[in-house]
Amino acid sequence: MIPNEVNYIYRGLELEITGLKPETEGQDYEAGYFCINSKVVISRKAKVTPKKIGQFVTLWKRDEDGVTCPLSINEDFSLVIINVVREGLCGQFVFPKDILEEKKIISSKRSTGKRGFRLYAPWDEPESKQAMTSKKWQVKYFLDFKLDKKILMRKAAELYHGVLDE
Repeated sequence: MIPNEVNYIYRGLELEITGLKPETEGQDYEAGYFCINSKVVISRKAKVTPKKIGQFVTLWKRDEDGVTCPLSINEDFSLVIINVVREGLCGQFVFPKDILEEKKIISSKRSTGKRGFRLYAPWDEPESKQAMTSKKWQVKYFLDFKLDKKILMRKAAELYHGVLDE
């Protein structure tokens, strides 16, 4: 669930990882939860889809009636981390909860949210205007594991500590 590059980042930033718990229903996306420095993190691995550019990930839960629904701003988590791998390229999106609300991916008073969404890593070249717009905001939250280690650690510190230190 946690690639070697991620372990390097977590050790380098002195982040404490506890309570790793896989989700039984989200095995296709390596879904799980864990804590970083006592803050709840939702974790997924995006899937390459054969007919569309980018990768796809689900981000849902079951309500009290057993129906799938988008995650909510009211739930206890601080980050959603999504690992992406494609043909030797790999990285990680580190999305703070408030950005997912702003982009209407999790539900809130402003939006019903989404059960899944498409991701565009820096190496993806989407063609549609909507996909290009999504990529533009998403790459701000992306860690490319092929970056120089100093640059990678600086970007990781910015993404992780920006939320975890609140």
